[in-house]
Amino acid sequence: MKLIKLSLLLLIINSCATSPPKSPNDICEIFDEKRSWYKASIRTYERWDIEPSITMAFIKQESSFQQGAKPERERIFFGLIPWKRESSAYGYAQVIDGTWDLYKEEAGRTFASRTNFSDSVDFIGWYNNRNSKNLRISKKNARSLYLAYHEGPEGFRKGSYRSKPWLLGVADKVQRSANDYRRQFTGCKDELKNPFYFLFN
Repeated sequence: MKLIKLSLLLLIINSCATSPPKSPNDICEIFDEKRSWYKASIRTYERWDIEPSITMAFIKQESSFQQGAKPERERIFFGLIPWKRESSAYGYAQVIDGTWDLYKEEAGRTFASRTNFSDSVDFIGWYNNRNSKNLRISKKNARSLYLAYHEGPEGFRKGSYRSKPWLLGVADKVQRSANDYRRQFTGCKDELKNPFYFLFN
């Protein structure tokens, strides 16, 4: 009986989890599949002036749209035993504890959750808006915004990313994703904005 109850509980938990989009490389397909994600991305744009193409490119890179994503565990004893995780990064936007607490305080989002898509895209908007102002980065420059996102404001100022070729490669990848998403979104944004679109699709 206990086993049956446990199985039912796990089934309920899994049914509540949000699955990644079926076509992660096409922002129009993503928003067509997940209307709430479209609305959340537009709210973020209206609040922080960060384009949906950049917001979605960040989440694609950080978590592959996995709701409960966490960094891999370190391994010890010749890689045989899982150990602690590299950081406290968690959720869609892979935000560490301290930065998330700062966001909740400054943005007035006391009950925000890193596993909530709307909260996660709002965080990305808030953080990129902050870095754009403080570091004088264009809000359309996904590459530099991502480097500041990864290294933090101080790390970006010091140019810590310059000694990390792998990170520069990732930032280039984020820029390409943002460019692709921007081009795609230009072709479907009017359709998505139509209040009747989701009623018949």
